[in-house]
Amino acid sequence: MAELVDSHCHLDFSQFAEDREGVVERAREAGVRRIIAPGLDMASSEKVVKLAEQFEGVYAAVGVHPNTNVAVGELELATLRELAGHPKVVAIGEIGLDYYRDRTPHDRQQANFAAQLRLASEVGLPVIIHNRDASSDVLDMLSAWRNGASDVLADRPGVLHSFMDEMTVADEALAAGFYLGFSGPLTYKKSIMLRRVAAEVPADRLLVETDAPFLTPHPLRSHRNEPAYVQHVAERLAEVRDASLDAIAELTTANAERLFALDG
Repeated sequence: MAELVDSHCHLDFSQFAEDREGVVERAREAGVRRIIAPGLDMASSEKVVKLAEQFEGVYAAVGVHPNTNVAVGELELATLRELAGHPKVVAIGEIGLDYYRDRTPHDRQQANFAAQLRLASEVGLPVIIHNRDASSDVLDMLSAWRNGASDVLADRPGVLHSFMDEMTVADEALAAGFYLGFSGPLTYKKSIMLRRVAAEVPADRLLVETDAPFLTPHPLRSHRNEPAYVQHVAERLAEVRDASLDAIAELTTANAERLFALDG
């Protein structure tokens, strides 16, 4: 069975409260040996670290999501810095910008994003980027950050997760050294442009993810998403790139191991 990494799953969410152990076990049975669980705020960042402690193969990222309308000040950064020192914390995230939802003023989002990018450089961890209707500002801020980022992140600055943008955005992100994570929408009938992008991304920059419990892949869209379903994303990626599932599993697993410095 091909081994896979679900590079983005909100395992701490309430949708998994009643069967979280079963979700992790089903993932293992489906060949998904490792799961990256990102935080969205201070409380969820602490929770995903505890889940990483509880489950073998689960790793955490810590950060404040752009839709979390709080100011990331010195107190929050100190807490994130402490959490980032945990051996199973592998990234700062989920951070970024979201101009689609009107939950957090843009200036606050940008200030929080910049502060957490600086933190990532300080602690030497890659970033997991959320971008919705904010590509220009996200890319500008990432470019400015990359120009001053520490050498330890030179080859693994981070990933634009659940990528659903045009090839021009992909090209700019790739030029800055970032990886692209593909999720359930890659399998949707109308996602023609996205599949064209996925076909062109260099093999060493591809990741697969679920973004569970959201974005369930076809043909399971009526179900809650979970890490075991990342295989459907990998299968579609294999089809798009005219490759075998084993080949896609091998390269996306190697990419996740490299980006997040996972143990083999």
